[in-house]
Amino acid sequence: MASTLLRRRYLGHYPPWGPVTTPVIPVSDDRCVPLSPDAARLLAVLQERSPAVGTEVLDAPTARRLQAEAARRVPGPDLAEVTDRTIPGPPGAPEVPVRVYRPDPGVQGAPAVLYLHGGGWVLCDLDSHDAICRRLARDTGAVVVSVDYRRAPESPFPAALDDACAALGWLHDEAPALGVARERIAIAGDSAGGNLAAGVTLRVRDAGGPVVRCQVLVYPVTDCRFDTPSYLRFADGGGSLTLPKMRWYWDQYVPDGDRTNPYCSPLRAELAGLPPAFVAVAECDPLNSEGHAYAARLAASGVAVTTREYPAFHGFLGLHDQLPEARQAHADIAAWIAAQLREEQG
Repeated sequence: MASTLLRRRYLGHYPPWGPVTTPVIPVSDDRCVPLSPDAARLLAVLQERSPAVGTEVLDAPTARRLQAEAARRVPGPDLAEVTDRTIPGPPGAPEVPVRVYRPDPGVQGAPAVLYLHGGGWVLCDLDSHDAICRRLARDTGAVVVSVDYRRAPESPFPAALDDACAALGWLHDEAPALGVARERIAIAGDSAGGNLAAGVTLRVRDAGGPVVRCQVLVYPVTDCRFDTPSYLRFADGGGSLTLPKMRWYWDQYVPDGDRTNPYCSPLRAELAGLPPAFVAVAECDPLNSEGHAYAARLAASGVAVTTREYPAFHGFLGLHDQLPEARQAHADIAAWIAAQLREEQG
């Protein structure tokens, strides 16, 4: 089976073609426009409530506790079926918790989306991104599988990526039981989850399957460098993400290994042969430059790419009820996924 192939090959190793060193493509930093009044107010609140990770808060348990205390979670829409379960993990690893969202359990041959949450590979979980996944299932008609992958620093790279690959293999193998068509599976993620989604698409291409129809990368981490134009512009917190935070996240995720490994820095990978991509970037975000750079390299490698930039800050997608920019981004993503996963395209 495809998942067996995936579990046996390339887990935690370099791709068979070896690492490729690719410089970040410079992106002009003169495009930033002021945030809307609503976005600016929300950003100020988030900056005040957000734990000072990387400066005052230096341990993961404290960061998680403070992040959970600061969270103001708004319930997502009701769905016909939402279930929590555990699935087989990578060889020798624990089972992986997942949450399965089914908008219409009676449908067979439905599309599916494997969703990987953000949080710097350290924070967040199934609950933090529950509303995002509910809306995605409702508005695409897809079965959404959200993955509670192992987090750093307790489980550094490539544990989270291994879990994500195992979840994709499970979704592919169990597709008939879930009412899913194997050839209609997308992968999506935000921030660190976007990094994992990009890594999974690289791995399955290199392993020869399972098939991923398309990928959605929302303000993704694509490289381990901290000297891009947007990092320089927003290093001190022009958005909700700061340079100290990102350094700390990387220190937790890849403390000792080679951060230029293309499976954790996909901007350095060979990108030909990857599925179509939707890349969403936030205007006021340290990750803006590397998001644009990844989209540009995908396009240069012959991959069909749709890029959208939103006048918002890192993490804005979760503010659906507060920000029109978040609602627009969600609508764009849902429409793109639905179009990519239409049955006649399979």
